[in-house]
Amino acid sequence: MDTPRKRPRQQRSRFTVDAVLEAAARVFQREGMAATTNRIAERAGFSIGTLYQYFPNKVALLSALAERHIEDAAAALRATFAELDDSRPGWEDTVRALAATLAALHADRPRLHTVLYDLAPRVPDGVARLHALHAETTTSLARHVRRCGVAPVGDGGAGAGEQEQADRTAALLVQTAEVTVHRIVLADTASGAATDDVAAPLAKTLLALVPAPTR
Repeated sequence: MDTPRKRPRQQRSRFTVDAVLEAAARVFQREGMAATTNRIAERAGFSIGTLYQYFPNKVALLSALAERHIEDAAAALRATFAELDDSRPGWEDTVRALAATLAALHADRPRLHTVLYDLAPRVPDGVARLHALHAETTTSLARHVRRCGVAPVGDGGAGAGEQEQADRTAALLVQTAEVTVHRIVLADTASGAATDDVAAPLAKTLLALVPAPTR
């Protein structure tokens, strides 16, 4: 079984799971998939038996870390889009704000996020959460594509309206951002990077793909 055994319900259990997951994040960041449950338990300050009450193996730990990462990303992106809705900046600043948010989610533990991206189990619930995050982010970004008057990427097919074109452009940006962060930017560092060192190349890539309007 590659998913957590049970959900913590009491405060003490939640504290234990939080400590184990933080330890797992640190050990995976340092060792990648060479990490062992014994070293994770030692780092957390618990016995291996306590760890196994909640996680049967290290793949289950990855699954739980991936779930938390999706939750953190959803909260951070919602906050960023709320700020963009209020401030209504131009396209370049909109892209830079989103790139900064994504960088902040990944820059401190790049090796961990590479492991999560490559090896975390694709369980149905986790896949559904990830797809929901992609859909929500695409919808929010499409709103700003239209607001900023950005030229759509491609013609979207015969008869495509402005909203459909904006949706396609936003979806392309979301998928490009995900691949760029995990496959290109994080691949250049293993021990951690400044947020700006991740955000700047990501924003440059996205703006090259969908530049600001020239009017």
